[in-house]
Amino acid sequence: MKKIRILSVIVALVICSFTLEKQPTVYRKHYLHAVAEFENADRSLFDKIKNADLASPLGKAQIKKDISNTRLKLKGIDIWLRYLEPVMYNKINGPLPVEWENEVFEKFEKPYRREGAGLSLAEIYLGNSIVNKDTLLWLVDRSLAAIKTFQADSITGQLETFDHFLLANRLFLLNLAAVYTTTFECPDPKNVIPELRSMLADIKGIYTDFNQSFPATPFTKNYLDLYDRTIAFVNAQPADHTQFDHYTFIKDYVNPLFAINQKLINTYNAISKSYNDYTLNNDAPSIFDKQLYTPQNSKGIFSLVNDPETLEEIKHVGKLLFYDPILSGNNQRSCISCHKSTQYFTDTTVQTSLQFNKKESLPRNTPSLVNVIYNHLLMLDGKHISLQAQGKAVMTNPIEMGGTEEDILAKVLSCKEYKTVFKKFLKYTPEENKISFDHIVSAVTYYYSEFSNYYAPFDEAMNNNKPISQESIKGFNLFMGKARCATCHFVPQFNGVKPPYISSEFEVLGVPADTTYQKLSTDRGRYEINPADETLNAFRTGSIRNAEYTKPYMHNGIFTTLEQVVEFYDAGGGIGKKLSVTNQTLSPDSLKLTASEKKELISFMHSLNEKIIFQKPPEALPASSNKELNNRKVGGEY
Repeated sequence: MKKIRILSVIVALVICSFTLEKQPTVYRKHYLHAVAEFENADRSLFDKIKNADLASPLGKAQIKKDISNTRLKLKGIDIWLRYLEPVMYNKINGPLPVEWENEVFEKFEKPYRREGAGLSLAEIYLGNSIVNKDTLLWLVDRSLAAIKTFQADSITGQLETFDHFLLANRLFLLNLAAVYTTTFECPDPKNVIPELRSMLADIKGIYTDFNQSFPATPFTKNYLDLYDRTIAFVNAQPADHTQFDHYTFIKDYVNPLFAINQKLINTYNAISKSYNDYTLNNDAPSIFDKQLYTPQNSKGIFSLVNDPETLEEIKHVGKLLFYDPILSGNNQRSCISCHKSTQYFTDTTVQTSLQFNKKESLPRNTPSLVNVIYNHLLMLDGKHISLQAQGKAVMTNPIEMGGTEEDILAKVLSCKEYKTVFKKFLKYTPEENKISFDHIVSAVTYYYSEFSNYYAPFDEAMNNNKPISQESIKGFNLFMGKARCATCHFVPQFNGVKPPYISSEFEVLGVPADTTYQKLSTDRGRYEINPADETLNAFRTGSIRNAEYTKPYMHNGIFTTLEQVVEFYDAGGGIGKKLSVTNQTLSPDSLKLTASEKKELISFMHSLNEKIIFQKPPEALPASSNKELNNRKVGGEY
């Protein structure tokens, strides 16, 4: 009897222990409660739309207010939803009616059409002169269906460990710097800062419950104290996002919070299970560190090489090849012919460079190779997914360098210096037992990629608190606020790659054929790669780093000064200039920038000029066993 009683006690203890283990933590309860609150608010919005008189201005105004209130509930859980299931998040708060999957995954599968829905699109649609109630209900109903995903065990089960939240918090901080203080996904500019304030307050409560539930891996006192100061700073700022001090917010608060969070990720050894972290570097101490994210592999076939001395050798031969017209079909044109090193690896002397035939001009402007590594998709139409594919395409394009892989390889190997060094490199590429075209192209990409590792005064201000001019600071605040540049050019590379830096944005600006604005450019852009209504005349958003030195601007090189570019955007793009652009993504409304504001905006762009140390050209090129090749000139002839 005594043994039975003891056994019963043991069984009871085991059952009790098991039950306790299965009880949701305070943190998980917080999540479930907050998600349920949003669902209830969203459902209430749906019911109000059902009963609203949308033909009445008062009825529309009330629904707009209801949407705004529902958005505040969403902002309290945005940190979770955006990280845990980003595809479903776009059905709750998608910024665009239709998006094409132009993300890092295009390296593995073709782009596909993705419909957005939810609160942002509902609010935008409500602004139309005529509103179809069924359409509005559909947008909200899609968000209600999507929220069910976030209540499923597959999602809530992730909340049982601490790892995900440190990584979700990192994405939250990146979005604080790049998205949350702009109008990128907040249709009403008046709501940007109120939503930010509400979000910051709600997330403080999440931190508290997280620390209670995971005391072994807490957010530290220095993080929480700085976060409290961040809330105080935002609450003291004007409610108008165009008057918000974005510069101080990022420099003194968001970036330091990011640095602490990165240390916590490493200290606690947080393990990622999300593709949101695909390119992000846990060791980057700053949002403005050039190693923050890594979209491109500049080494190519030499990926296994880590020895500094060998890498220098690869870089050296890559430089020789970059200046060597042996890579062209006529041995007269080199990479440097169009990508001039002293001009930030672009060509500022012409609207578009000459074609291989020396007669006609190329259809598109030569893009700078500086910072090209910070894009997942390359070329202005996103045609290529790797630097090496891009390099091959240019060398073998009959209107660019006019060569063939076989011919180029044979000519390069006719040079003893090239052949010897590439033969030496073979041991580092075990998958290749002989010298290939990939070896040549990878050496070239590794060479020019090093020029993407330099910093600008703006970076130094963010990273090391070094001063920049007040005019540049005002320009940055305009960039993030009134001028709306940051809705397409995202921190920190100021290109079209937004947090978590796995996507490349394409925009339709309505670029004209010439500065008379008589007609639209006939270049169909992204449409040639991925035909769709939304991609017609769309081009990848490039970086504005070094913009002062990388004229001419736009895909066709139509503008020769930054003043012209700013004027074009200020006017509202092609539509603002009275051109017919049915799918323009740039707002057609004038920004109403003053003359002084335009100067400040350009001053900020100048603060992004990187302090690059350009190298002298090689004095000579490797000799070939083919004597006809030994007349080639360093840098080519045209």
